[in-house]
Amino acid sequence: MKPMDEEHLAVLRRHMVEVIAIYADLESEELGKAVLNERVMAAMLRVPRHLFVPAPAAPFAYQDMPLPIGFDKTVSQPFMVALMTDLLDPQPHEAVLEIGTGLGYQTAILAELAGQVWSVEIIEEFANHAEALLQTLGISNVGIRIGDGSRGWPEHAPFDKILVTAAAEEAPPALLEQLKPRGRLVMPVGSEVQLLTVIDKDATGQLEARQLISVRFSQLEAV
Repeated sequence: MKPMDEEHLAVLRRHMVEVIAIYADLESEELGKAVLNERVMAAMLRVPRHLFVPAPAAPFAYQDMPLPIGFDKTVSQPFMVALMTDLLDPQPHEAVLEIGTGLGYQTAILAELAGQVWSVEIIEEFANHAEALLQTLGISNVGIRIGDGSRGWPEHAPFDKILVTAAAEEAPPALLEQLKPRGRLVMPVGSEVQLLTVIDKDATGQLEARQLISVRFSQLEAV
């Protein structure tokens, strides 16, 4: 069998986005809406997920499933990437902090939608791979550092939005401190039972959390 070309991959990517739309509709009662943001869906359609997974997994890149990327980690299923991005609602003028770069797929989606993305990854091999790949793709509004994501990135704080792609018992205090007033943090909260959680900070610095659906993520690592 000959390898898939860009036209084939584009068809599969469109199918992936259609499946995301179906899942959003099915989860509409829990989410409070049936349709995800058009900007997010367009970004999912543009970013080539097959480049952000190890080569053996590339044929499965556009199925709605997490895929292994090494070090007992996975890239999240496309629906979860789209949903978390939709909840975060990054805008073109905003600075976003991402905790957990992985191989850079979620990072690339955020870069399509935000003005600047700062991403922290604890695994050096992931950070180096993601940085090289994003540069190859001409994505220039991303900065990546290796370190403990629970500490954020104080040098670039405060952030308009923060996305954490690993779970913790509670939102790390350093991340909440680095969130701007009127900012938003999205992350899975819990250990055995995890709930996708949105935390909004109002103009006075008060926090309000709302929990949506059950999820399963690896735990946020600290050093």
